Amino acid sequence: MAVGWQLRPWRRWLTRAPDPMLREALTFGLGYNATLVTLGATALGMAAGGAGTYLFLRKRALVSDAVSHATLPGICLAFMLMVALGGDGRFLPGLLLGSAVTAGLGLLCVAALVRRTRLTEDAAIGAVLSVFFGFGVVLLTIIQTLPAGRQAGLEGFLLGSTAGMLLPDAVLIAVGGALTLALVAVLHRPFTLVAFDPGYAEATGWRTGGIDLVLMALVMAVTVVGLKVVGLIMVVALLIIPPVAARFWTDRAAHLALIAGAIGGVSGYVGAAVSATAPGLPTGPIIVLVAFGMFALSFLAAPGRGVVAVALRHRRLQGAIHMRQGLLALATGQPIYEALTLRLLTRAGLARADGVATDAGRARAAKALRDERRWDVARSSPSLAGIAATHDGLSEIETVLTPDQIAEIDARIDAPREVT
Repeated sequence: MAVGWQLRPWRRWLTRAPDPMLREALTFGLGYNATLVTLGATALGMAAGGAGTYLFLRKRALVSDAVSHATLPGICLAFMLMVALGGDGRFLPGLLLGSAVTAGLGLLCVAALVRRTRLTEDAAIGAVLSVFFGFGVVLLTIIQTLPAGRQAGLEGFLLGSTAGMLLPDAVLIAVGGALTLALVAVLHRPFTLVAFDPGYAEATGWRTGGIDLVLMALVMAVTVVGLKVVGLIMVVALLIIPPVAARFWTDRAAHLALIAGAIGGVSGYVGAAVSATAPGLPTGPIIVLVAFGMFALSFLAAPGRGVVAVALRHRRLQGAIHMRQGLLALATGQPIYEALTLRLLTRAGLARADGVATDAGRARAAKALRDERRWDVARSSPSLAGIAATHDGLSEIETVLTPDQIAEIDARIDAPREVT
């Protein structure tokens, strides 16, 4: 009775109806402004997933970290400049322009350090993001001491916040995300060429340096546009998690970009909707948590590379090995000591519980033994040695060799040996 009483609240929580406000947010029923924010976050997520795919393929994921951290001093300097000029320091286009300037400066610093020193790219990125972010934190602290800075709300750019966002701001984010997504789609081919074979891209007329610069500009655009929605700390996750999750589903670059864009879009859509129903929660972490949930789903359930699929393939391979060894043991009259081998043979009707072969088991065992002899002959044959060398020992010989090749091998096996 006590246990049932303890479980009753959980049963009510599991069986309760979905939150009506969340349902309205997911169906764009919370008003024009909230709808634009959700659409903007969706477009931003799709653009981030697409652009992040090529960063992921180029093994330059940390570049996005440097870009995002380098935006903070630009936001603070833009705010201070607009206040000094008598304007509204919270004017979003001005703040985004300032963040773009310092983000571009951070990219140039990373490129200069890599080109003119012996530092590796990751060391240069670590140095640049630390210095820029530290400078930004100092400026943010100074702004908080100013009379106009206390209500600036610049801390929302750290983790993202859509609460109180004005309609022009939402339109700017939505349009910026959509344009970035369109550029990613248009430049898919050169990005893919440079990611997989820079030498071939150069030989076919593409300038890899220029393409890398364009990719970095797109990453910077995604970062700047996403500052208000995701925040400069979390936008890195939105660039990297979707392509990493998509990698579990495909081996093709075009499909990888599409799936990553879809994962990013769903993350932005659901995260922004949830954030609209709980204005007290920061938007960026919610979007990133949704993206992580989709990564976890991909990690576990993807049909090709997921944990469950890998475990099932391993189990099938283990069963095939035990079955093969058990048939060979039956064919040669050897006892079967492995319990799993005997259980598999018994379940397939090839052996009794005491290890004695059934009629079907003797036939299968005889064929398995003959196939072993066939492969021995194939390995010694110059024309079949290459095929035999790649045989895994588990595939049926009929699926690897042609009937004529098998007949030739059988003729060699059944040929009478000369007595000397």
